[in-house]
Amino acid sequence: MPSSPFTLRPGYVTLAQWRDIFRGAAPALDPACAAAVAAGALAVERIVGKAFPQGFDLRGNEPVYGINTGFGKLASVRIPAGDLETLQRNIVLSHCAGVGEASPVAVTRLMMALKLASLAQGASGIRPATLALLEAMLARGVIPVVPAQGSVGASGDLAPLSHMTAVMIGVGEADTPTGRKPALEALAGAGLAPVVLGPKEGLALLNGTQFSTANALAGLFEAERLFQSALLTGALATDAAKGTDAPFDRRIHTLRKHKGQIAAADALRELLAGSAIRASHLSGDERVQDPYCLRCQPQVMGACLDLLHHAASLLETEANGVSDNPLIFPGQDGRPDEALSGGNFHAEPVAFAADMIAMAICEIGSLAERRIAMLVDPALSGLPAFLTPKPGLNSGFMIPQVTAAALVSENKQRAFPASVDSIPTSANQEDHVSMAAHGARRLAPMADNAMAVIAIEWLCATQGCDFHAPLKTSAPLQRVSALLRAQVPHLSDDRHLQPDLNAAIRMVRNGDLAAAVPGVNLPGVA
Repeated sequence: MPSSPFTLRPGYVTLAQWRDIFRGAAPALDPACAAAVAAGALAVERIVGKAFPQGFDLRGNEPVYGINTGFGKLASVRIPAGDLETLQRNIVLSHCAGVGEASPVAVTRLMMALKLASLAQGASGIRPATLALLEAMLARGVIPVVPAQGSVGASGDLAPLSHMTAVMIGVGEADTPTGRKPALEALAGAGLAPVVLGPKEGLALLNGTQFSTANALAGLFEAERLFQSALLTGALATDAAKGTDAPFDRRIHTLRKHKGQIAAADALRELLAGSAIRASHLSGDERVQDPYCLRCQPQVMGACLDLLHHAASLLETEANGVSDNPLIFPGQDGRPDEALSGGNFHAEPVAFAADMIAMAICEIGSLAERRIAMLVDPALSGLPAFLTPKPGLNSGFMIPQVTAAALVSENKQRAFPASVDSIPTSANQEDHVSMAAHGARRLAPMADNAMAVIAIEWLCATQGCDFHAPLKTSAPLQRVSALLRAQVPHLSDDRHLQPDLNAAIRMVRNGDLAAAVPGVNLPGVA
């Protein structure tokens, strides 16, 4: 069930608030936006009246895209005044052409909230009652079933947003607190009625980047959880391999000046402080330098953090903007009402942000897999082969490392930039598109893959530290190990490993690792 609502201020929503919505919070619009919404709706009424004055010759009136014309390549086709409501209904139904699995409910909720915040800025000409229906659906858990495939990320996320809008007019299906239902039944069950769309409203609801942005934000929030978890398992792996914390000295990173690198080093240093394992080899260790997967964690993880911060900045801006077309500018100071056609629906910024997040996810997993490979190799780690006390008779963590390698390889293939692709659509009227939608959609499975890699590292690093008993790791990392050991016992002899993997993966995905060290400053993006 949706949680208690909090106030959503269109144009001023923080990343943390978008994250809260993604995690289940229900937003309620700031009443202060009502004046702008009403002004935009009245402007559309005046524009319609101007385009179709009583008794005016329809061959000579002024065309206004999205109000009295067709769409896309059909923009030159003029629509009579009596057909304006049908025009808006038709655009919704005709654009419901998505395919594939339904988008996750959490992502669709976030998409609805993004659309709500965009429309509430008054530049789309939406009527207050139509906006109120969208807000009520979100608050009461009527979440349209939205096929995930079918958007190229320009001219807006037309197909996904059309499926959202279809439920508002009583067509399609919606997920509700009591199950999936036909649209009319879902609305009625929530005490709501479908809306008849007025001029411009259908186009306003289905034009925009909200599907791409919702998926990209979801990917960002999962990448943040992944990043923090990887810092914890990376520190634990460092102790398991008896690595040194000298490369995390703040003086090294201050000289290079990258903010992410400094923050990552600070976190790693804090996590390892007080480790008895580390203290045991401060002198007499013949190794001069650790492998890059340990020594260069601040540099790699810090670069990922900086990249995520940049993507977060792009997405926060996009989420607070208006990406409709055309945009309505009510007349002021004697100036006429205007409907200006532009290209704010082009999701190139979102596509770039999604590609950045994909790169970061890929590299976080790649570095972790190298630490896993190091831990299971006795020549590099100094630990028993494959982290089992009886190698040969037992295979230990041999195959979990193979699984990690498979997941990392899959993520490398998925990390190819989506934004460099384009394919013309709408009879070449829309001749350059961003591909932001599938660029953003790929982030969730990539994050799932990388989280599984981190879970495997957690298993291996905890097992490695077990071999150093009675020496203990630091207090924060002991809590990380204890969290795992509460569900997964030490691996003495080979056993069915899938339950162990599933338990660790579930905790990583739930954010349990970061929650286990509340006093540690783990850098994030929101």
